[in-house]
Amino acid sequence: MIIRRLAEHEHPLIELLLSADPCRKKVEAYLKRGECFAGFIDDEPAGVFVLLPTRPDTIELVNVAVEAKHQGRGIGKQLILHAVQYAALLGYRTMELGTGNSSVNQLALYQKCGFRIVGVDLDFFTRHYPEVIYENGMICRDMLRLSKNL
Repeated sequence: MIIRRLAEHEHPLIELLLSADPCRKKVEAYLKRGECFAGFIDDEPAGVFVLLPTRPDTIELVNVAVEAKHQGRGIGKQLILHAVQYAALLGYRTMELGTGNSSVNQLALYQKCGFRIVGVDLDFFTRHYPEVIYENGMICRDMLRLSKNL
């Protein structure tokens, strides 16, 4: 897989980003402020992620999504590790991310990539998203915050 930053004129794979974050308004807002990267297999997009500087020395991984046909093949892990390496090369010291309480597979993946749970934003998704999000048979209510020292 080839992972590269998308140029300003390239389509930012909105539909794929929406598979990980269903709020178009939020996705469009962080795309304007962040950097979008995509992973390609045989010139076809396989996955995407967005990095957003948040504070001095800190960057947030605000979205990671993998095309359905490529899920379960290690693409997500490759994208996350690439994001970590890129941020470290730029001099960031910490990477943060947030995920839903119902995102059990993603939570396991982030921890396998070295992220640790540092907090919980109770009722984040029920307060900030217009529609209820169901995942893995439960309501996504709380945002689990994770962090990794780079």
